[in-house]
Amino acid sequence: MIFRQLFEPLSSTYTYLLGDEDTGEALLIDPVIASMDRDLAEVHRLGLKLAYTLETHIHADHITAALEMKRTVGSRIAAPAYDRLSCTDIGIEEGKPFQVGGISLEPIHTPGHTDGHFAYLFCDRVFTGDALLIEGCGRTDFQNGDADALYRSVREKLFALPDETLVYPAHDYQQRFVSSIVQEKKRNPRLGGDRTLEEFRQIMANLNLPYPMFIDYAETGNRQCGVCPPDVPANLASYCRQTSESPQG
Repeated sequence: MIFRQLFEPLSSTYTYLLGDEDTGEALLIDPVIASMDRDLAEVHRLGLKLAYTLETHIHADHITAALEMKRTVGSRIAAPAYDRLSCTDIGIEEGKPFQVGGISLEPIHTPGHTDGHFAYLFCDRVFTGDALLIEGCGRTDFQNGDADALYRSVREKLFALPDETLVYPAHDYQQRFVSSIVQEKKRNPRLGGDRTLEEFRQIMANLNLPYPMFIDYAETGNRQCGVCPPDVPANLASYCRQTSESPQG
């Protein structure tokens, strides 16, 4: 299996490339439109063909590249069935493995950050989206977020995975690349240790985070699998433009 972790600096998003060496098929988890050319170039460089893009949830901080990749290279779009997006080719459901060539991912419904959020377990690693970040978690104050649901998703589902499972999140803002279930169980200040549900509720209720500056455009565009709305203001236009270069981990 070929694996690459790719970083988009504008929204601090990690995109994950998984490739099956036997069939040459590949998938991208959470691709970002601003880094589409970079990601497709990496797929091509590795001698792979992009078969699918796969979303963990409807993003609020960037536009997905799913639709543009489908138009450019013919890849299919997979996203949580819960969100009922008419633009998807396959709706992901818990209990139904998602197969691309010899790569089989186990979808795990992990609501809380959004109600339709999914994580994906693959062998020794789990792609946790925004549900579980490195020593953190996604916010729960928009897109039908629910602190109680996120607490249960992480503590009852993700923390139930083997301790050695590697945690690959959708974002990191401090140049960290990977964690593990045991590390998050011990060190996550919001959800680890003996943190109670009531304590977690208080933490999330008192974050005092600003309203996401791009959400009004991103949510609308991502419900169409990646359309940049025409009314994006000039100061946010870079979120819809291709970047010529982007660092990768």
